[in-house]
Amino acid sequence: MTATTALLVIDVQIAFDEPVWGAPNNPAALDNINRLIRGWQDADQPIVLIRHDSIEPGSPLTAGTPGNAFYPILDGVEPALRVVKSVNSAFHGDVDLHEWLLANAVDSIVLSSIQTNMCVETTARVGGNLGHRVSVALDATRTFDLTGPDGAILTADELTRATATNLHGGGFARIVTTEQALEELAT
Repeated sequence: MTATTALLVIDVQIAFDEPVWGAPNNPAALDNINRLIRGWQDADQPIVLIRHDSIEPGSPLTAGTPGNAFYPILDGVEPALRVVKSVNSAFHGDVDLHEWLLANAVDSIVLSSIQTNMCVETTARVGGNLGHRVSVALDATRTFDLTGPDGAILTADELTRATATNLHGGGFARIVTTEQALEELAT
């Protein structure tokens, strides 16, 4: 039996260009997400597109608003599954992602996304807790600075490092590069 690895593309939506978020880190994230998508398509492996439909009033991610749409790099992508969610974890959406992965004999998942420290980290933690082999292509994610309860600001790069440390150190996920994920897919 051939191993199946699903690529989860989480919340790659136009709303994240809105000034409310601030400037993103990792300007190469969208290019790396695009490289992963093309690699998965070439390998005929499943791609799961996950969209955040916010239920917060006035959110730029509200369903039906221009910001809710996916970035153009996802135009023409025919996913094996679409998931719509209103929380951080892709495992808590309108489709039972966990059951779908099991039913389709998916051996492992690779995550790419916007926001590293929010939906990527939460999805990786839940996926790891559910027993999935999770990898995060960290250079195919991006995030924004965030203010803590004490008023201190953590930069997007600091948050990305913290997410990598949390996921690796907690045993939730492997941290890989786009290149590593593509190399592993080819083997």
